[in-house]
Amino acid sequence: MLWQLFITFVKMGFISFGGGYAVLPMIEHEVSSQDWLTTSEFQEAIALAGMAPGPIATNSATLIGYQTAGLTGALASTVGIILPSLILIILVSALFYRIHDHKLLKSSFYGLRPIVTGLIIYAAIHFGFLGQSEQLFSWTTLATLIICAGSIYAILKYKLHPFTIIILSGAAGIVFF
Repeated sequence: MLWQLFITFVKMGFISFGGGYAVLPMIEHEVSSQDWLTTSEFQEAIALAGMAPGPIATNSATLIGYQTAGLTGALASTVGIILPSLILIILVSALFYRIHDHKLLKSSFYGLRPIVTGLIIYAAIHFGFLGQSEQLFSWTTLATLIICAGSIYAILKYKLHPFTIIILSGAAGIVFF
């Protein structure tokens, strides 16, 4: 079990372009295909991982490993998801320093942007709306979309600090919900 957790999260670590939220759908697929957690347990783990300080992918790997195989499972999962990044950062930084102005490299990074954006949008829709037992279109969905739109508007128009947006969105959530 520990080896399986380690290998699974090593794979996730190698393909986790775009940060933690972009890799959540892949983690969910692996967790459900291995029958490690139920859907509700997985969503609870992701919610807890999102509230904890640090990267959500690392936090979720730790929680999934802990729920699956205890403390050693948490350690195996955490090392598994962190190790590829560490190895790749060391190797790529040495190479990137030499070729950072190459046109092909810049184009490939530009091409990854739509994929990462799509994965983040999928995660937001899947975990934000489809995980609810309510209808997709309800007053809570409308209130959530209003808070989201207001947050985006405040960041773009007034250049407010993200911490301010988080505080204001939390206050709006208290008012709406």
